[in-house]
Amino acid sequence: MSTRRSIIWLASYPKSGNTWTRLFLANYLSNAQVPVPINAAHRFAMGDSIVKMYNLVAGRAIDPQDLSLALRLRDGVLRGIVANNADVNFVKTHHARVAPGGVDLIPDRYTRAAIYIIRNPLDMVLSYARHYGISHEEAAGKICHPDNANLPTETSVAQYLGSWDMHVKTWMAYAPWKRLLLRYEDLLDDPETQFSKVLDLVGVPVDPERLRRAIRFSSFDELSKQEEAQGFIERPKESEKFFRKGQKDQWKTDLDPALADMIREKMGETMKRYGYLE
Repeated sequence: MSTRRSIIWLASYPKSGNTWTRLFLANYLSNAQVPVPINAAHRFAMGDSIVKMYNLVAGRAIDPQDLSLALRLRDGVLRGIVANNADVNFVKTHHARVAPGGVDLIPDRYTRAAIYIIRNPLDMVLSYARHYGISHEEAAGKICHPDNANLPTETSVAQYLGSWDMHVKTWMAYAPWKRLLLRYEDLLDDPETQFSKVLDLVGVPVDPERLRRAIRFSSFDELSKQEEAQGFIERPKESEKFFRKGQKDQWKTDLDPALADMIREKMGETMKRYGYLE
């Protein structure tokens, strides 16, 4: 029996708009008359690093710190996702498209398409620092480092990020499946046009009224209000709030110019390609 290529990856470096895109899709696809609860987002797009899924494949509770075991189980986890025979399975990932230890993290054989969300690293680094409870200096060092990773926790296996620059290049390199690149800044400026592209890629007709409602229901104000009221299960314990401001150009006031220069120097070529160097 041939494997179903049903995974549409929602891929991004952390803090680049992945959760927003996922909640937009959840609201559009469910066509709800009230906003989908943020804590139900995982029902519309599962994460690919959740320890519970690895436990299921292993048939026991694994030690997430065992990196090689998690890599060995990955194929079984992805096979489990596509085994539901759905046409489309949305899977959120922060992995770069790489093969640590020879294990292809984003295998073509399960992949139908990918939506890749990119954000100006000068802004992303500020959110990244807050999210992980680290200094701007440390965050800037990490996003420029080729071996950057999210270390395993009790609920999540390791995530292989690499530098921001490398992450973008791996996802934009040749692939035998369709890709849509979304710039976070364009999502902010013109959500209707950008989210319509998402629906086109997924193969869902665009209904203007439903589109506007899904955009409203996944707006930062709405998400932040929900987080205030009920918390957000995906917020790491180091971070006081998951949905902060989600603005652009905050780096102009909040990022030390020396750090901005370092990031530009190390990753300027890719920043320029995607319109992030003025």
